[in-house]
Amino acid sequence: MSSTAELRGTAAPLEKTPLETYVPPAKPSLIGLSRAELAERLGEIGVPPRQQKMRVQQLWHWIYFRGARSFDEMTSVSKETRTGLAERFTVDRPEVVAEQISNDGTRKWLLRLPSGDALQKAHEVECVYIPETDRGTLCVSSQVGCTLNCAFCHTGTQRLVRNLTAGEIVGQVMVARDRLNDWADRETPHGNRLVTNVVMMGMGEPLYNFDAVREALLIVSDNEGIGISRRRITLSTSGVVPNIARAGEEIGVMLAISLHAVRDELRNELVPLNRKYPIAELLQACRDYPGASNARRITFEYVMLKGVNDSLDDAKLLVKLLKGIPAKINLIPFNPWPGSRYECSDWEQIEKFSEYVFNAGYSSPVRTPRGRDILAACGQLKSETEKLSARERQALRAMAMTD
Repeated sequence: MSSTAELRGTAAPLEKTPLETYVPPAKPSLIGLSRAELAERLGEIGVPPRQQKMRVQQLWHWIYFRGARSFDEMTSVSKETRTGLAERFTVDRPEVVAEQISNDGTRKWLLRLPSGDALQKAHEVECVYIPETDRGTLCVSSQVGCTLNCAFCHTGTQRLVRNLTAGEIVGQVMVARDRLNDWADRETPHGNRLVTNVVMMGMGEPLYNFDAVREALLIVSDNEGIGISRRRITLSTSGVVPNIARAGEEIGVMLAISLHAVRDELRNELVPLNRKYPIAELLQACRDYPGASNARRITFEYVMLKGVNDSLDDAKLLVKLLKGIPAKINLIPFNPWPGSRYECSDWEQIEKFSEYVFNAGYSSPVRTPRGRDILAACGQLKSETEKLSARERQALRAMAMTD
């Protein structure tokens, strides 16, 4: 059956093609490289093979455990090695162009990505930090723009410029630690980290940038470096079915599914990728997800759209569809953005929906909207700062540098 959008003759394309490819700067950053790749770079500057393993461990510790921002800080590394590295490489992360802080404490950073192509416009992505009483969650982007065209999502209205590299993904976590003073020597009464959780829910579809996302998350979860547990890292996908099993086998993090509809006709419109991988195929991939259990439940994200997907009949079918899957259902009040044709469900209706799902035996928390006032909430990321004048952007950049 055709979706409403198809009947109108305006069906969104399933996927976008990247407009550009990554061009590394003349002096590339070592951030995002595996241990084997670091050993290769050390070999390029003349470090003999017998020393490479030790030097790699030193670099790993300084970069990912201490957050060193220059080779000069790496005092346990020989001066000769530091000089050789500095001549050819950096440990740069993305540049903070602007920082916005919400009334609720949420922070959104607009990050500029370095490029080796002087003719290419500087690319920017957004990254969001959400502080809570028991955790601090960092929402990380995987693409400049997005491959997909989800109708309710502000990010989906952008072009897909290109995929991020592993270093640009890891770099977002490092920027957050820089800005929050959250590295190994941070002094706090209890020694608690501020960034405790990472969610791949920012700009882009992570499973359409699989290799870079995998390499980045393996670094983020490495116990000898950044050290965020895989059980505290969640990868969210709109349903790229072939890569779901790979994510479980090769990355091993928690899985979230952007479901948002229980009937193919509606999901075809809300999440056009559903025309390629319909609900039945998607849910079977979830049943087969490696490591899924009651202790490692799959999260199903469900944005509440008034009069669209929020009826009790929808709730009943949702429960029926998820039978046999260790799941929790995250209900997300729709976050409005300029030009959207959708409205958020009434709170009373959200509560009725949540109550039915809960009584059926599923955890069904309603996500508290965070950062709406700075367009940092779920589905709102779109580098709004691009619309600022040059003078405004310069002022924001100056503020970010002096914080």
